[in-house]
Amino acid sequence: MCQPNDNADLAKLLTTMGCPETKAGEMAAQLVKRSGQLAIERNISRDEATAHLLNLMQQGWAAKERTDAD
Repeated sequence: MCQPNDNADLAKLLTTMGCPETKAGEMAAQLVKRSGQLAIERNISRDEATAHLLNLMQQGWAAKERTDAD
């Protein structure tokens, strides 16, 4: 999976995954910061850490959509 390096590209990706557009920029910046921390903690690449966090975020939004529909 190719990871965007630019926060604006990452914000667009987050929006397509279900992130509220008004929060996408802020969440992109937080994701970049946290992926760097996670990469160091787990001794993995930043791309792997970013992919892992994006997967978790996508699962969270999917669960929220299911809950909101109920």
